[in-house]
This record gives sequence, structure tokens and C-alpha cells, in this order.
Amino acid sequence: MSRTINRRGFIQGLGAAAAGFYLAPSGLWADAAPTAPVAVAKCGAYGPQVMPTLATMFDQLGGIEKLVRGKTVGIKINVTGSPPKFFRGLPVGQTYWVHPQVVGSVIHLFGEAGARRIRLLESPTGSKLATLQEFLSTAKWNLNDFTSAASGVEFEDTNYPGPTGKYTRLWAPGGGLLFKAYDLNRAYEDCDVFVSLAKLKEHATAGVTLSMKNCFGITPTTIYGNGAGGDEPSKIPQGPRSSTLHEGKRQPPKSSLAENNPHSPRDPGYRVPRVTADLVAARPIHLAIIDGIETAAGGEGPWVKNFRSVRPGLLIAGTNCVSTDAVCTALMGFDPMADRGTAPFERCDSTLKLAEQLGIGTRDLRRIEVRGLPIEKGKVDFRRV
Repeated sequence: MSRTINRRGFIQGLGAAAAGFYLAPSGLWADAAPTAPVAVAKCGAYGPQVMPTLATMFDQLGGIEKLVRGKTVGIKINVTGSPPKFFRGLPVGQTYWVHPQVVGSVIHLFGEAGARRIRLLESPTGSKLATLQEFLSTAKWNLNDFTSAASGVEFEDTNYPGPTGKYTRLWAPGGGLLFKAYDLNRAYEDCDVFVSLAKLKEHATAGVTLSMKNCFGITPTTIYGNGAGGDEPSKIPQGPRSSTLHEGKRQPPKSSLAENNPHSPRDPGYRVPRVTADLVAARPIHLAIIDGIETAAGGEGPWVKNFRSVRPGLLIAGTNCVSTDAVCTALMGFDPMADRGTAPFERCDSTLKLAEQLGIGTRDLRRIEVRGLPIEKGKVDFRRV
């Protein structure tokens, strides 16, 4: 596979910036990392208020027309777990999946702003269904709500290589924290604009799962799944990713790159944050949108002990994923500057810190402008709900 070059060249620029950060004194990370405003809004329930609330937030960020007009937009949606588990009979969008109304509203607003092509992307863990549409339908989603929201809406199960039959290789700037490069569906390279549409949740392994951790799911389980082939990717998804990415018990197929250091810690709390930071550096996020209207505390899904539903009534968006996730972390009652050993990172390294060290963005709230609802007025203590 050949090395991927982003058509706008900013991946190369990010690589050069990241290399500089490796050489910079550690005290400069927070001060030198880029920042961007983050919009926060109250939205008490799913319903007709979701779309105008998002529209106002996009305006607060400077508008999205210049970002998406005439462009192919790839949207990584957070629909983890396979098959969907309905916690206490609630629809998955009200607990641990991004809600379909938020997805549909984002699609409509992108269409109104002139997006040429809008692609919903996800690599469902362990799903052997032939299409992403089939997987979403198992959660009783009405896919017509998406295709009618704008023209040019498509779906891609990124466990598979796509129409070309070949995966693309995206390189992590600076040599990568765990892998030098990751082999992915070409949709992640071919989009002009990449959006992470995530859920406001805790995560049993990574502390929090927001716009950055959502991108852990861009890795195809045909390559990084427990049952992937030894020499080549498997023909069908072979999730979950625990043996390869979480625990390092096996390497990807020989057709993909092995990890940088096979003697590094096998601890998921070490590995998962590094894979996540690598992926966000290799495939930068242009717009982060987080659904916190109704969500869950205690973990990323109902298979986690102490998983419970919570209703923060929030929507968050920003053009810098680290700064956006830092604001989300604070809204959940945590300190985004926390290090390993302190909530929510009791048993893991902080993805926020690692991404900051790579020069992707700052997690320092003193350097992040919050537009709309102040953090103190929207904060919900996820450990107490």
C-alpha cells in the first residue's frame, strides 16, 4: 500500500508540527497547542428544537457553509456495540448511541450549507451484516429520515475496503505513538471534510469517549479484529478489537504494519489512548459534534458495570477536537487537565494529554473560548448521577 497524501496537504503540515512538539519542552505543550472556540447549548429533549439549536451553534463557530459547500463530508457516527443492546427498554439513541435525530439534523444543515456528498461512516464491532444500513436498521432507525434530509447521502460500513477493494494507509505524524500507520477504508481519505459525531459518555478503558475516542472505531475489524487473518485482512468483520488494539496479544495481518514496539505495555489503559491519539493525528477532525441530550454514565455501553442513563440536556460542537473534548470533560464534572490516577483517568493515560502533546489542540480551559452556555451552567457530575 502506498503512503497517503492528503489533497490539501495539511496532514503533512500537522506532521511537521507534531515533530516539533516531540522536541519541545513538556511545559510548552498546553501553551503552544492550537485552540478554537467551542459552542455549548442547552437542549432539553429530542424534538423540533434540535435542528435550530445546532444551527445557532454552527453560527457561533463562524458558520459551516465555508467548511462544507461543494465538498464531500464524511461523518463518523458513534453507534458502538453489536448487536444493539436496549438498556431498560430505551432506544439506543437515548443511552449510548448518537441519536438519529441529531444525525438527521446535522445532515440537513450540511445539505442546506451546500455539501455535495454526505457519507455516514462506521465500522460496527463484530457485525457481519453486509451493509451499514442493515446494522442501523437493527436499532429500528428509519434510514429514510437521513436520505430525505439532504441530497447525496450515502452509507459506508468501513469494516470493508470499499468499492476499490483496497484499504488505504494513513500515517501518524511523527512516527506514531503505537503504530506508524493504520490501514482504513478509503472513505476516511477521500472526504474533504471529516466530522466526528459522538456521544457524551464515560469509557471503561479510556475514561471518556467523545469526539476523539469515537475515531477509535474507524479501524476495520477485518484488520484489527480478534479474528482477522494472519497474512491478509479477513473477508468479513472479525471484532472486537481487544486482542490487537486493547491488549496487544496479536498483531494485525502481515499486509498491515505491526506496532512500533512489541515490548511496550500490554495495558489497555496505555494502548487505547495512544491508538486514539494516533488516529486523530493521522485523520484530523474538522468538526466535532457531541450529543449530550440524553446519554449514559458509568461506561460506554450497557455491558459495563454501573452503566446508567443520564440526561444532561446538552449539545456541544467545535472545530478543534481536543478543545471540544476538554470542554465536554469539564461539563461531565471532570478536570480535563487530570493525569493518570485521577478521575476520569484512574486506570488509563489521558487521550487529551497525548493529543495535546502531538500538537493537535489544547485541553487547557483557560485558553478555550466557550460560546453560548457557560460550563458552570451546564455541568453535570457524571459520578453522582
